[in-house]
Parts: sequence; C-alpha cells; structure tokens
Amino acid sequence: MAFFAMRLRAPRVTFPFDATPEEMALMQLHGAYWHDKAQAGIAIVVGPVMDPAGPFGLAVVEVEDEAGARALGLADPAVAADVGFAYEVMSMPSLILRRS
Repeated sequence: MAFFAMRLRAPRVTFPFDATPEEMALMQLHGAYWHDKAQAGIAIVVGPVMDPAGPFGLAVVEVEDEAGARALGLADPAVAADVGFAYEVMSMPSLILRRS
C-alpha cells in the first residue's frame, strides 16, 4: 500500500464563500463520500484548508497505487458532477502519525 495527498481544486478561488445552493448540496454528497472512505480505513484525514490564496480540500489516503488514488478522486461526487472540481494527486513516500 502507498500514501497519497489529494488536493481538491474548486471551480473558482472564491469557493466556498459564494457557493450556490446546488454546490452546497454537492458538498454534502462529497462529505458523505469521504466520510465513508474514512470509515473504511482508506482516508487517513480529509478536510478543507483555508489558504489565503484560495481554499482547497485535502485528503491523505492509503491505496494500492497512484491509479487507486486517482480513481478515488474521479468517484468523488464533486468531481463526477463535472462542474469544475478536480484533484491533484501527489505521492507521500512516508508518514509520521500520532498515536490515537
């Protein structure tokens, strides 16, 4: 298994501050999708990052390979809706995790 960081780029830098009701409904599906992946042990951490240059979503996942990470991104309802969301996938050769 391997670790990957996945950065979710929104359709515009002002998102989520000016999200439409339809986009907010899509974000509910997006959140449920990643909640399921966390419960399954695939997603290690998922959440929004409030970067001053523009907020983005971040997921750190453990999957077989990069293709598996890309498949997770394509299956995300936010990306599957084809309204401008897209993931960048980056390999993480190692992780240091705190004990729970």
